[in-house]
Amino acid sequence: MKAPEIRIETLFATPLALIEHPYCEALNSSLEELFLSRETSAYQNPRPSHLPQPETFESRFDLFHWPEPAVRQLREFMLGSVLDVVRELNHYTPEEVAALTLKNDTWFHVMRRNGSFVAHSHPMASWSAVYCVRGGEEVPQRKDSGLLRFLDTRGTTNFLDAGNARLEPPYSAGHFSVRLKPGQLVIFPAHLVHEVAPFFGSDTRITVASNCWFDRR
Repeated sequence: MKAPEIRIETLFATPLALIEHPYCEALNSSLEELFLSRETSAYQNPRPSHLPQPETFESRFDLFHWPEPAVRQLREFMLGSVLDVVRELNHYTPEEVAALTLKNDTWFHVMRRNGSFVAHSHPMASWSAVYCVRGGEEVPQRKDSGLLRFLDTRGTTNFLDAGNARLEPPYSAGHFSVRLKPGQLVIFPAHLVHEVAPFFGSDTRITVASNCWFDRR
């Protein structure tokens, strides 16, 4: 008797784009100098959705309205990359892309020793992006220091035994972590729950985050 054919479908796949800025040194140097000079109450987010901590500075969400050349250059890179990812994944034609209006909230974080960021998602956006200006000092005894971590909520109720112990991606359950390096951009669906693990470096970890949504003209 012929054995029945097994057909396996892949369900609920999640895209995550990793892009590196090819010429980030001068840009990041200018951004770092600018952000550190504006790490003040005048530029601080007045209505944070989380419990603020002194080790992590969060700016207002209007960063991409700033006129500085470095900010304008970063805006072009980040939002252009988000648009490229959306175009590719949705198979949009050039005419369909031209009919889109990309809107965003964008801000910067300066994180110092013992700083972290709580697990959260962004329900009022379709895509989120994080750009690394400064990755921060690596701590050999704490490999998880400052990791950008995406949480796999499927695993919270997953019974584990020999029947699923060796599943490989994309079928395995588990968190996914990124150790950001300068010039790296991570783009992901805004519904993904993510966090920043406690940072134990002696310097600063500086990132720019953006939430994006689209209207049709």
